[in-house]
Amino acid sequence: MKQSAVEAVIRGLKKAGVSIVCYLPDSLFKELYPALDADPDIRTIQVTNEGEGAAICGGVFLSGKRAALVMENSGLRASVEPLARMGLGAGIPVVMLMSYRGDTGENNWWAVPHGITMEPVLKALRIPYVVEREEDRIERAITDAFELAYASYYHTAVALSGSIVR
Repeated sequence: MKQSAVEAVIRGLKKAGVSIVCYLPDSLFKELYPALDADPDIRTIQVTNEGEGAAICGGVFLSGKRAALVMENSGLRASVEPLARMGLGAGIPVVMLMSYRGDTGENNWWAVPHGITMEPVLKALRIPYVVEREEDRIERAITDAFELAYASYYHTAVALSGSIVR
């Protein structure tokens, strides 16, 4: 991930009012995590699995603050149960920022299932999402995701792919 894309993600999170980021590190966002950790305006929480991160983000929402769950798209499958309970059952939104493993251009066989399952899982949970492949649209995608999530009391997702992560 280029430094300019890292900076665009952080600007987008700040414009959206995010003060807490939960993450489980992945290689496509490897440059993003140290920058988030170093930012004095964002508290980071490293989680042991993405479901835990979704639950923490839901709790942050209930406290009146804004959080984001940053993860590889494979983590979507690990977080289905807490997302379904919070979103469908309680109207507690979680905004996810995911790296898109398994998208066109993927060169790792083990990542292909992540691409095959991400969009069908998002659709099954009725989670609005956008796939961004252009760096100049990162900030807007993040702020738009937060606007919709907090207006609808439901989850949203932004998946970054293409030249942003490769």
